[in-house]
Amino acid sequence: MAKKEPKVKKVYLNSSETGDEIPLLYPNVSAGFPSPAEDFFQEGLDLNAHLIKHPASTFFVKVEGDSMINAGIFPDDILIVDRSIKPEENKIVIASLNGELIVKRLERKKGKLYLKPENNKFEPIPINEESDLRIWGVVIYTIHKT
Repeated sequence: MAKKEPKVKKVYLNSSETGDEIPLLYPNVSAGFPSPAEDFFQEGLDLNAHLIKHPASTFFVKVEGDSMINAGIFPDDILIVDRSIKPEENKIVIASLNGELIVKRLERKKGKLYLKPENNKFEPIPINEESDLRIWGVVIYTIHKT
């Protein structure tokens, strides 16, 4: 099977103006042995308020490809990307490389910058003077359907 370099499939604007809240079940859900459930909701949970600190600079990105699977990023996952966060070494970023948006880990080895995949089937991409690289944003959350 041919390996497929992940690309950004689609970029969505954050629309946190809806104010819709999802009920938050109380108490917390046990991951161990089941406990008797209580039949009430404690409070609403606004996912935008919980996950997004900078609404004006936050976007949702849909992923295509499998080069980031060892970082828990799979095809069709939705990434929450904050453009106001400073890209630092070892952060997962959305980068525009030669005009194409890709998702990779930002890495520096021996003074040289790379965009590193998280799948051994792919090689790190070295960044040099000829590369047209723009870090578009930092991935802050991954939404993955189980």
